[in-house]
Amino acid sequence: MIELFKKDIKTLDRKSSKGNQLKFERDGVWYKVDSVGYEGLAECVTSALLHNSSLDEIEYTDYAYETIVYNGNRYRGCKSKDFTKGWTLITLERLFMQNYGVSLNKMIYSTSDHEERLRLLVDNTERITGIKGFGVYMNKLLTLDALFLNEDRHTHNIAVLMNNKKQFRLCPIFDNGAALLSDTTMDYPLGRDVYELMKRTKARTFSESFEEQLEISEKLYGSNISFSYTEHEILAATAELGDYSDEEKERTKEILLQMKRKYSYLFA
Repeated sequence: MIELFKKDIKTLDRKSSKGNQLKFERDGVWYKVDSVGYEGLAECVTSALLHNSSLDEIEYTDYAYETIVYNGNRYRGCKSKDFTKGWTLITLERLFMQNYGVSLNKMIYSTSDHEERLRLLVDNTERITGIKGFGVYMNKLLTLDALFLNEDRHTHNIAVLMNNKKQFRLCPIFDNGAALLSDTTMDYPLGRDVYELMKRTKARTFSESFEEQLEISEKLYGSNISFSYTEHEILAATAELGDYSDEEKERTKEILLQMKRKYSYLFA
């Protein structure tokens, strides 16, 4: 448990389709408060399962559960180490606005061709930053979003890192709090049929279909990530999250097992 104060609150340009989540930073650690459901559980379980993937540990952010006390109130949430280490995090939306004077989201949706939308995002990001292989990075990101049903991967929530010499590098994958039907307040109330709720989920990057986004990214840049977790790892990932209910954990398990069956070709 940690008590945080107003001076620790941080506001970023990373907007969320799920509203404003309270975020703090202290001594190189970031904290996020659950605002619409079990976002902390989603972050912790997702990052735990990524340890059973082909990703290197520097490619994603590791989250741990934390009880957060703020303004006399106790909240569920999560924490992660600051991965910037002297670099500046810049969202793609901000990057494109600075360089082109136009919103990336507006550029993407100026064409009806979904394949061209992803090409536009990748090619222009590489042109601005000099980063090679951004398409492979996007495939990994979109694979995770499809597998974990992360609805919040819009252009304010994809980023690169820049240093004081204006050199760029890839940003570790972060922010999966909107995954796994974590919004139990508005969109996905507990007690509803989980399979019906899963049908209602929508992607946010360049199409509303997770399947289409993944298919296009694999067509253009290949399949670049595999997984090896089983039900045992899923149960282990939720076991120590004591402040979350059995119902929340059980729903998370059902979602993960169903998506594992759906995308079985991704599993070793």
